[in-house]
Amino acid sequence: MHPEMTAYRVVIHRGGTSKGIFIKENELPREQPERDRVIRAIFGSPDPRQIDGLGGAEVLTSKLAVIGPSTRPDADVDYTFAQVSFDNELVDYGGNCGNISAAVGPFAIDEGLVPAVEPVTRVRIHQVNTNCILIADVPVKQGKACVNGDCTIDGVPGTGARILLDFADTVGSTTGRLLPTGNPVDLIQAGDYGEVEVSIVDAGNVLVFVEPHTLGLIGTESCAEIESNAAVKAKMEAIRAACTVKIGLAQSPEQATKNSPYAPFFAIVSPPQDYESGIDGRRILSSDIDLTARLSFMLHMHKTYPGTGTVCTGAAARIPGTLVHRQLSERAKKMPLLRIGHPGGVIPVVAERDDGGIFQRLSYERTARRIMEGMVYINNDKA
Repeated sequence: MHPEMTAYRVVIHRGGTSKGIFIKENELPREQPERDRVIRAIFGSPDPRQIDGLGGAEVLTSKLAVIGPSTRPDADVDYTFAQVSFDNELVDYGGNCGNISAAVGPFAIDEGLVPAVEPVTRVRIHQVNTNCILIADVPVKQGKACVNGDCTIDGVPGTGARILLDFADTVGSTTGRLLPTGNPVDLIQAGDYGEVEVSIVDAGNVLVFVEPHTLGLIGTESCAEIESNAAVKAKMEAIRAACTVKIGLAQSPEQATKNSPYAPFFAIVSPPQDYESGIDGRRILSSDIDLTARLSFMLHMHKTYPGTGTVCTGAAARIPGTLVHRQLSERAKKMPLLRIGHPGGVIPVVAERDDGGIFQRLSYERTARRIMEGMVYINNDKA
């Protein structure tokens, strides 16, 4: 062991369109301040390049999953998610990542935390941040999670084994209510921008939805176009921060921006439109989607669409009066399958609600793959 460094065993795992560092609970210090210092050092944060750690210097790759034995009798493993900022010294535990969630089942199986049962192993995941249960059905072969298969997801090259995730238990997981304000639509005072119309929905993660005209957009803009428009980004954050205060996740807009940049997410929704994928230039046709959407989190645009955002958008589509429901055709309003057109392509979600308003299914498909396992060394002076 190097006298000036400490080693931690980690796995780099892709889950859906995100990539994260997976580490077992017992590897990390128990006390939160020390734990967060270690986590930042592992990623090389704060630093916009994360050059001195394993972080990928963008929001889709600066993610952490901490996995351990379950503390609930109805689950197989505990899973804590953290979004690690590269802009400041923040490790944000304010929500979950649906893409990283897709890799929790395979990780748990491959690490021997859950017995492998062929051909499909069901993994009951206690999502610690939200205290909800996620269900992952993972294909298994010869005692390990399958990698190869015929499932394709936009934003990831090639194909992989199909992992089915159900987030039905996550309704109201952040605020305690599907509609945190009790309303499908609210008029929010967004600082100097005046009143704006929003829908706030809590399933998977809590989301703020707006229509593109609120921001002077048409809804098909690329991530780069939105990222480079400082005026639009300022208004987006003013709206999101005001909503964060409205639902009790921050005491002031300034605190929302500083301490809660991860949740709520912010989504721009419009009717189906034609546009080009920002990843491969493929033409996305309005006939192939039910909704056009663009999403921001951690004050940056998502290059595809997050899994928890997919779940929440699917739930919002089944609530009459929300801005998401407003964008849909009469046919799409009646169908359990919602096809969301995002900057990189299309992601489908199944959202089924019974006559009593309870969601029986909030599910989507992902793929995942273990990329690397080994020891990460951190400078003791930084932790």
